[in-house]
Amino acid sequence: MTPPDEPPVPARISIPQYAMALAHVASLRSEDPFRKVGAVAFDFSNRVIGTAYNGLAPKFNASPEFWANRDDRRKYMIHAEVNLCSLFTRGNVRLVACTTKPCTSCMQMLCAYGVEEIYFREDYESSEADAIADLYSVKLVQLTDYPLIITEPT
Repeated sequence: MTPPDEPPVPARISIPQYAMALAHVASLRSEDPFRKVGAVAFDFSNRVIGTAYNGLAPKFNASPEFWANRDDRRKYMIHAEVNLCSLFTRGNVRLVACTTKPCTSCMQMLCAYGVEEIYFREDYESSEADAIADLYSVKLVQLTDYPLIITEPT
């Protein structure tokens, strides 16, 4: 019990909650009007290695028509996890948080980079991430309870 003359110690959010909040903020940078995905990587001392989001290759400026057809443009989108892995080397990351469960290819890549824990908010049903996580003993957890920044539509 805290003595009456001392203020109570404020509760802190957990590292996974912190990571998910940062991934959410990163997703706000995505130029994709259909699916905005953000990701963040933490090292073994719980320091942020980097943040990333899904989008097109750097310096490519798509025309408005490019965004009109989701199916046509999907093959050109670089996933947030791919962009994130370009920021670190194998074995340097303990935890990754993504706003959407990694697709099969991204889950394979995260395992190849030695990531031990992966948190996500939204499920991605066509992904084989659960089976891949089981095979490689990677912790894969859906986490929806974390601080969320709400943006007003523009």
